[in-house]
Amino acid sequence: MKKYKVGLLTMSDGRSYLHETQFEMNMQYQNAIKAALEATGQVEVVAGTAPINSNTAAKEEAMRLKDAGVELTIFNYAIWCYPQFSAVAANYAPGPYILFCNIHPSECGMVGMMAAAGTFDQLGVQYERIWGKIEDPEVLRRVMAFIRAAASVGRLRGNTYGNFGGRPMGMYTAVANLDQWQKMFGIDVEDIEQYDIVRYGEMVSDDKVKKARLWLEEHARTVGYNDSNFTPEKLETQIRSYYGLRNIIDERGLDFVGIKAHGDLTDWYVTVDLAEAFLNDSYDMDGEHEPIVAATESDMDGALTMQIFKYMTGKPVLFADVRHYEQSENVWFFGNSGTSATYYAGGSEDPYENMKYVSLLPESKDYPAGGGSVHYFAAPGKVTMARLARKKDKYYLTLVPAEIVQFDREKMEKLGGMATPQWPVAFTKVAPSAETFLKYYPCNHIHGVYGDYIEEWKTVAKLLGIEVQILDESFK
Repeated sequence: MKKYKVGLLTMSDGRSYLHETQFEMNMQYQNAIKAALEATGQVEVVAGTAPINSNTAAKEEAMRLKDAGVELTIFNYAIWCYPQFSAVAANYAPGPYILFCNIHPSECGMVGMMAAAGTFDQLGVQYERIWGKIEDPEVLRRVMAFIRAAASVGRLRGNTYGNFGGRPMGMYTAVANLDQWQKMFGIDVEDIEQYDIVRYGEMVSDDKVKKARLWLEEHARTVGYNDSNFTPEKLETQIRSYYGLRNIIDERGLDFVGIKAHGDLTDWYVTVDLAEAFLNDSYDMDGEHEPIVAATESDMDGALTMQIFKYMTGKPVLFADVRHYEQSENVWFFGNSGTSATYYAGGSEDPYENMKYVSLLPESKDYPAGGGSVHYFAAPGKVTMARLARKKDKYYLTLVPAEIVQFDREKMEKLGGMATPQWPVAFTKVAPSAETFLKYYPCNHIHGVYGDYIEEWKTVAKLLGIEVQILDESFK
């Protein structure tokens, strides 16, 4: 994923003799912020050429950031500075904004930041106040959390969602309003017939398909062919569905997609579990690629949640059903036949490490068309789970701190066999009680990534103007 492009402007005193006296100190603070952000490997900083000490300089420097295409802007305060310069710069420099200041007792950066913050409050400008030394890991974490959140919201604008097949199996929660998506997120929706997947798949060369099949047979833990619904020919059809989708996505400029599959493709073509898995992965049978969010069952709000996660982390995103709660182990079974990126089998950046835990098993008899289900037990680790949903046409966000756990292989197979044995499972312990989770979680689909992204999501909600509920131990 491309780096976050962040603007950085340092404000100064409008009195020329003080501006000149403190010029070098101001630049040292600015250079320290630039160096710390770029050292993360995630940020490209477009910095001001000099501290801003006039309305003219504020306009010129801010317009330079706009022309450079920055995704948000940091206003840096190391001394007392005229708040009017921040107000003028905000007319041109792209927001949202971080107002950042030092906490040195003999320098007035905090005073300058507070004056600018009050100005922005009066003007109704969205911003975040952060203070301290950028070299402090906690301060840098807060800055990066805001950057990830703000850029994630910004990157949604101009996206096109490819909606293959429409509403699945009567799910209201899988369908969103086009007008609302455009107004709130800047996303367009293109409806596409699922038959295009078949048509484009048929155009893929036999050699390319065979090469991909051999790769899967070599690197998967198991490819469990049988004589009926999962044969090498069925697997090749699944591979064609993947390449067909990739070609449609490229041709139509789609940023993320949802695929109905159920009741149509699953009845007369083949299951698209394999295609959905490798779209969401950061690799496929040919090598690395940027993850392409693909939600099974055309779940629009699920795909939206996943797309924000992707922009926030650059990683594949987990999609699952809230399938079962096993009281004896205090563990939830999160799993779904589709959209299960193989990344979660090992949690590794190395595809071969992940694939050695992945089995392709004959699909459930519920899907007459057959094919292979992408089966694994998700690798352990702390995760952040989330879901954007609606009540009375208003979006709200649910966050669930959680941890994926594992047991010994025999026990996992026994537990997984209680549900659908061939489907992937993330055995998960969630922060709230089972009663709280079932009472307040909004729907049947859940999404997540490894790591703690609660602060990022809270900022996303603030920027979008939506309410948040965090289902943790203290939730009531």
